[in-house]
Amino acid sequence: MSFFVELWESVFTPGTTPALIKATHASFIMLIISLLSLIYLTRSIHFINLLVIALMLYGSVIWFINELNQAKLKDNSALEKEDGSVEIEGAKNETDEKPVEAKSTGAFKDMSKPIPVKKRKA
Repeated sequence: MSFFVELWESVFTPGTTPALIKATHASFIMLIISLLSLIYLTRSIHFINLLVIALMLYGSVIWFINELNQAKLKDNSALEKEDGSVEIEGAKNETDEKPVEAKSTGAFKDMSKPIPVKKRKA
């Protein structure tokens, strides 16, 4: 398969794929090269600041990719098998005597009343 086909298919694949990681590294390297050339040509402090930001972002992306590779990710079926039982949302807990009603405060205190419309003089 072509690299671009693999890259396009990685968009629809959960997690990181080798094509996506290669594209990430290539785009950051090209960004750093272009910023270095702009620093050389213009001697502007703004491009130096952008280079520092780009290097910090690249470092954090590399760290995140390494953390994803170290973590053993599980799909939903594996998590359900490990958990044993699935807890249903809104199930009544035995310790709850009665449900607690939400109290609204501030500007959204009483939304049941219509807001009066003020008429302006022309």
